Amino acid sequence: MASSKDGNKNLSISERIKKNKETRKSLNIIEKIVPKLLLLCAIISVFVTVGILYTLLSETFTFFAEVSIVEFITETRWQPWQDSFGILSLVSGTLLITVIAMIVAIPIGVASAIFLSEYATDKVRRIIKPILEILAGIPTVVYGFFALTFITPVLSKIIPDLSFFNALSAGIVVGIMIVPMVASLTEDAMSSVPNHLRYGALALGATRLEVTFKVVLPAALSGIIASFALAISRAIGETMIVSIAAGATPKFTADPTQSIQTMTGYIVQVATGDAGYGTTIYYSIYAVGTTLFLFTLVMNLLAQYITRRFREEY
Repeated sequence: MASSKDGNKNLSISERIKKNKETRKSLNIIEKIVPKLLLLCAIISVFVTVGILYTLLSETFTFFAEVSIVEFITETRWQPWQDSFGILSLVSGTLLITVIAMIVAIPIGVASAIFLSEYATDKVRRIIKPILEILAGIPTVVYGFFALTFITPVLSKIIPDLSFFNALSAGIVVGIMIVPMVASLTEDAMSSVPNHLRYGALALGATRLEVTFKVVLPAALSGIIASFALAISRAIGETMIVSIAAGATPKFTADPTQSIQTMTGYIVQVATGDAGYGTTIYYSIYAVGTTLFLFTLVMNLLAQYITRRFREEY
């Protein structure tokens, strides 16, 4: 550094001006290239999205050229190998898993977020948050075998009629899997609430618990509900856990003790080679995928709407 500075001092005024022009020219070139590279990345992302949509929709239209769309959305019997394509049984299985998962994830996730945001010390927060992040990083196939080999045997001791493959254990484990998402997003929403609201409520005589439930949670409501919507979307799209632990029996039922099949589970079943290319069953996975895409799209749009509509600005 010293020699470089000394070298600059030894340069004449004209040499310094020339050197500065060269440096500025190279910077200008970089500033022109980088925005174009960023634009290219954005265009690639758009084209990938368009390509996915085109693939889904084109194959879905091929499916509906052979199967009535009315039958598809109104019938409750899903037996593709017997030419029965009523997706309601797959939808009911998916929603059953999702409801169970949210029953597990919402109380635990919100309680964890409240503790981390309002009660935990910095030392405790530094210990607990990495543990939650570890839960988020566990592969879903591990969760699936955990549901099958641990949760199901435990539940079978409580519920004797529980099927070996069932929606209850799969839904519980999906709920455990999305707890970090609910907890992290909820804590972020609560942490964004200004401290002067807390201090004002405490100054008026409110207890810490009252401040949490009557001030902080209402102020962070938009972020919390958005976290629920995103977690629901994640639960709807879960694949490996339900494929391993929930079974492969399409049923239009609300009984969580029975073996069911979700939309993602059916896609996995057919994609492993149970159907030949170009058959109606093959094209059915695209129709199911489009239905799944619509579910997740609606949940993501709902999360964005809630965030914009009920956002509190301080």
